Amino acid sequence: MSVPLTSTAPTPRWREQTAYLIHQIRRSPLTMAGLAITLMVVLCMIFAPWLASHDPNALNLSARLAAPSAEHWFGTDEVGRDLFSRVLFGSRQSVGVGLFVAFSACFIGGLLGCFSGVIGGRFDAVTMRMMDIMLSVPSLVLIMALAAALGASLFNAMLAITLVRIPSYVRLARGQSLSIRQMGYVKAAETFGAERWHMVHWHVARNAMPPLLVQLSLDIGSAILMASALGFIGLGAQQPTAEWGAMVATGRNYILDNWWYSTFPGLAILITATGFNLLGDGVRDLLDPRQQGK
Repeated sequence: MSVPLTSTAPTPRWREQTAYLIHQIRRSPLTMAGLAITLMVVLCMIFAPWLASHDPNALNLSARLAAPSAEHWFGTDEVGRDLFSRVLFGSRQSVGVGLFVAFSACFIGGLLGCFSGVIGGRFDAVTMRMMDIMLSVPSLVLIMALAAALGASLFNAMLAITLVRIPSYVRLARGQSLSIRQMGYVKAAETFGAERWHMVHWHVARNAMPPLLVQLSLDIGSAILMASALGFIGLGAQQPTAEWGAMVATGRNYILDNWWYSTFPGLAILITATGFNLLGDGVRDLLDPRQQGK
């Protein structure tokens, strides 16, 4: 009597990668903390209309500068607006700027850097000299100058921060491209007449992605801080839009008697930037080959 053989199906690759990712994250308490903070902030952004206890722009002069209470958890501002609701809705502005800046700068700078490394020649020389000029100016000074020249608004602030963050991605992507160009499969594709776009898209950009993702994850926190700094000096979001930096700037006029006005938006900036930075450090450890097997 023959016994039927049972065949074990191989584990799908995506399951192995997911299990490895979860294992690596669980090994790092700081990465888990960063992931938890990031998820909490993202959920607050998405569900702000349902979590907010009041209309963030509704005026109530009879309750102006009220201390934190059961009615107003974070207190109210100088015109009676609920600060808890404004902090929730402010996450959409501040964190939205950080995500937009990081992803836009990574995409544009990554492509430009990959093309610069693959094409070389005069295009590479001109591109890198332009990036060197931008990098020679302190980032915050250049961002403030661009934002002031474009006009005080949230969109112009996002555009200014994105333009200033592009050069770092260009240099990083170009360095990776110069290394990847020497690989055998890239040489073979070039020998068989592959077009530049095909080489950049299929061979160079995909293999240069890990360090770019690390830089992106670390840049979100710094972009939030830069956007808040522009809002603080009046070059970011304008009234009555709820934005953390602008709320801190207005609250400093009342800080001695009404500590809650600047404290809660400031804590939101601190916690959010810290969470994204911790998550960025975790992403760096996950994508660093030297961390494999530890």
